[in-house]
Amino acid sequence: MLIHLNQKDRQFHLTNGQVSYIFHVMKNGQLGHLYYGKALRHREDFSHLQTYDVPTGATTHIYADDPAFGLETLRQEFPAYGNSDFREPAISVSKATENHIPNFTYESYQILEGKPRLEGLPATYTEDNHDASTLQILLKDEFLQAELQLNYTIFLDKPVITRSASLRNAGSDELVIDRFMGGSLDLPDKDFVFTHLAGTWSRERHVKERRLETGIQSISSLRGASSHHHNPFLALKRPEATEHTGEVYGFNFIYSSNFLMQVEVDHYDMARLTVGIHPFGFKWNLEPQASFQSPEVVMVYSEQGVNGMSHAFHALYREHLIPSQWRKAVRPILINNWEATYFDFDEEKLVKIAQSASELGIELFVLDDGWFGKRNDDTSSLGDWHVDLNKLPNGLDSLAKKITETGLKFGLWFEPEMISPNSELFKEHPDWAVGIPGQHYTLGRNQLVLDFSRQEIVDYLYDKMSTIIKQTKLAYIKWDMNRNITEAFSNNLPVHQQSEFFHRYILGVYNLYERLTSEFPHVLFESCAGGGGRFDPGMLYYAPQAWTSDDTDAIERLKIQYGTSFAYPVYSMGSHVSAVPNHQTLRSTPLQTRANTAYFGTFGYELDPLKLTEEEREEIKEQVAFYKAHRELIRDGQFYRLLNPFSNNETAWMVVSQDHSEALVGWYKVLATPNPKKQQLLRLSGLDESKDYQVTGSERTYYGDELMTVGLQLPTEFNGVNGRSFERGGDFQSQVYYIRSIEDKLN
Repeated sequence: MLIHLNQKDRQFHLTNGQVSYIFHVMKNGQLGHLYYGKALRHREDFSHLQTYDVPTGATTHIYADDPAFGLETLRQEFPAYGNSDFREPAISVSKATENHIPNFTYESYQILEGKPRLEGLPATYTEDNHDASTLQILLKDEFLQAELQLNYTIFLDKPVITRSASLRNAGSDELVIDRFMGGSLDLPDKDFVFTHLAGTWSRERHVKERRLETGIQSISSLRGASSHHHNPFLALKRPEATEHTGEVYGFNFIYSSNFLMQVEVDHYDMARLTVGIHPFGFKWNLEPQASFQSPEVVMVYSEQGVNGMSHAFHALYREHLIPSQWRKAVRPILINNWEATYFDFDEEKLVKIAQSASELGIELFVLDDGWFGKRNDDTSSLGDWHVDLNKLPNGLDSLAKKITETGLKFGLWFEPEMISPNSELFKEHPDWAVGIPGQHYTLGRNQLVLDFSRQEIVDYLYDKMSTIIKQTKLAYIKWDMNRNITEAFSNNLPVHQQSEFFHRYILGVYNLYERLTSEFPHVLFESCAGGGGRFDPGMLYYAPQAWTSDDTDAIERLKIQYGTSFAYPVYSMGSHVSAVPNHQTLRSTPLQTRANTAYFGTFGYELDPLKLTEEEREEIKEQVAFYKAHRELIRDGQFYRLLNPFSNNETAWMVVSQDHSEALVGWYKVLATPNPKKQQLLRLSGLDESKDYQVTGSERTYYGDELMTVGLQLPTEFNGVNGRSFERGGDFQSQVYYIRSIEDKLN
């Protein structure tokens, strides 16, 4: 049993032996939070976990005969503002014509096996009802004639709870929602390090940390996308927690548009976390009998440090978020023509690239930007999704046929959400662009945004894309979005609904994704937004991998992929080997290091194979063969971060199979060290202490406890005096080790 209830005291306990979440109905009928954390043995009454011993003269109270009962100091489940709680709320709603302080009180509950889908929204799911249980709590506000449903799902074998909320207008008057979070959590103390992923274009998801202090600490996006700048992920970890030990709470928002994740620390050092759609510029008009559903919040608890938190996120997303057909499917090694040709290509050049790539063992050719309209640079033709016959006079289907004849599958780049001001589509439908009529349009990458809140625009893109998929027998689509939204105005919405635009826009994006992935489940979608500007779990629901960053430099990717792995599986990260000097940094790194970084992702190439030397071609053949031999391990294994690039000159990580029989270790050193120490060891993690392991290329064996306690001996480094006896040296070093247990190797 995953959900226990005490009907007499109206208490609810969600637990699976790894985590406990406990709340109850308070004397005023609202929900009070009791506990979230390490699994507790169930007992009938947990009410003692909520205390009321606060100075009554310094706080407000609801009841004249109970001065200790005031919402100002109580931990709650879904708080409202105005009735003695002065902290920021989870919900603000009123009648369109009357003011009201929300007062949602407990009405009923139901327990469901499995997990219901959220209509129109991406969310975690179950295919077997035994994998999870869902508790639904119904609360009502009699004045508003509104029903608030809180959804809690606990998964069978993971320290994971998901939350969402929906509001139904059960009356006859229109309601106006000003604020509606996906979840709220009141923690009893502030002794945490606020950890998040921040950055900008080409340096996304860098790890940032700061201690919680009194006041509000937040991350957010108002860009119409989850953004390069703040990922919708947040962790609260105890100050003593490490990658491998200690208590960590992780939160991820399954949403791809404007969001807010904040922690408010009050005057008693209690910490309130709220996660949801950003309330700035948001207002939703809820008609009678209509409902509004919040996106879902994923909550993870770990006793095994930050790595333990990541393992829970990774397992959940592999098994219960990405499309099921890609869960165990092998993803093809691809080559993308972008950095090889940019806009300058024709059919002959592309086929030669594909033929050369096929000889290297690559499996998929992706034609990037520039194949449509009159697209010779980034100033034109977005929206005109018909082939440029000047570049490809025989059409896309001819090119696709010739590509597949080389032995490669064919993939294509789209940017369906955008429109160029000089496009045929804009001339025909200028009102389809997002913007205020008669006012200035702000450009981004020389383009405007299509109004995806309008169904006819979504239908137009569906017709264009589905036709091309069928004509070319596409195996892959890279879906890009190269700018954020400004002048957020829809020509199709009345004035009083313009504050609904951002949410309606992303619902339109989800709708197009849903229709295409449902009709063409064999097509592998990779999401992209100027690189990693929309790398979020909302996108992973439709596209099982995302372009991690436009920055393909192997050294910069160490930080980007390290940070991304806090919440997202390695096998969701698009990671390519590119040419040098790198096109984003002008840095030149060894081909070996570029591959050693890219292995820990979906792997591919972003270069011109026709310009490779014969020696480089042979090396790439070996890289491709190596990745093919180990990609199931990378897809299914547990990922451990070992050395942090944000505080070290070295980075290390590893993937360990679920049965601990094999592992792949990556080690990287950015800058050479003069006169380095003689013996350099790398402590591993996740192995079986009792298993005897062998490292490929060595006859020596090591027990797991030795590799995790003493470490793996790294090759001898040049120290200025050891002449020819050194095995490595210089800047941008790297090593990848394959480790396998002797017992499993013999079997």
